[in-house]
Amino acid sequence: MSEMTLAQIRTQVQGMLDIAENDIPNSVLDTFIAQGFDAIVYSEKRWPFFEVSTTFQTVAGQSDYALADIVTTPTPSTGMREIFSLRTDTEICDYIGRDLGDHRNPLDSLGSGSPTQWSYWGDKIRFYPTPDSIETIYVRGVRNATDFPSTMDGAPNTAAFPDLPAPFHPLLATYAASRAYLQQEDPTMGAQYDRQFQIELDNLSRRFADTPAPQPMMLNSRRRDLVDMRYPKRYQNTGGVIF
Repeated sequence: MSEMTLAQIRTQVQGMLDIAENDIPNSVLDTFIAQGFDAIVYSEKRWPFFEVSTTFQTVAGQSDYALADIVTTPTPSTGMREIFSLRTDTEICDYIGRDLGDHRNPLDSLGSGSPTQWSYWGDKIRFYPTPDSIETIYVRGVRNATDFPSTMDGAPNTAAFPDLPAPFHPLLATYAASRAYLQQEDPTMGAQYDRQFQIELDNLSRRFADTPAPQPMMLNSRRRDLVDMRYPKRYQNTGGVIF
């Protein structure tokens, strides 16, 4: 399936509703398209096409690092949305809760050295112990999506493609059509297109966010020691695997 630009998505919505270009202002269509884009982006916490690896440098004596300061690709950086793992050149840093981290490392006796643990609160990473030198931190996680449409000030880039794989692009038109029908006071057609959007999104979620192929199959096990902890919890099932 080929990619669709903003102009092509607008045209498809107008064709679905069988309306002329000036019947619904482009600014209104763009709002509906942007809502559909956000609905897709935030329907999964870890879409694989947003997964990134990057690095940043610690500062001696600094424990906290803002998520927004971690630079990602593409350029310009969209910033990190979620952190999955952190490591140094020699250590995989363990994630712990902020309460536990602060309990074990009180501010009046906070040690320093190469980080071995980290916590997350208020969009900031806190290392334990506090880094005592400049050190490279290797990051894996998901980045933020690039806004689509590119701007909502009335003059977006109509030749831009959504920051999504091509199979998702028609869904933006489907979502926008559902909202346009509601705006045209046709709730029946609006509900039909909304239902179609949900069905197609579910199908694509199964395709793109499915269990990784290398996952071990664990049948009818409720024992924690039989769960491979290398995989995130969303890929684990200790009550019998569905595959």
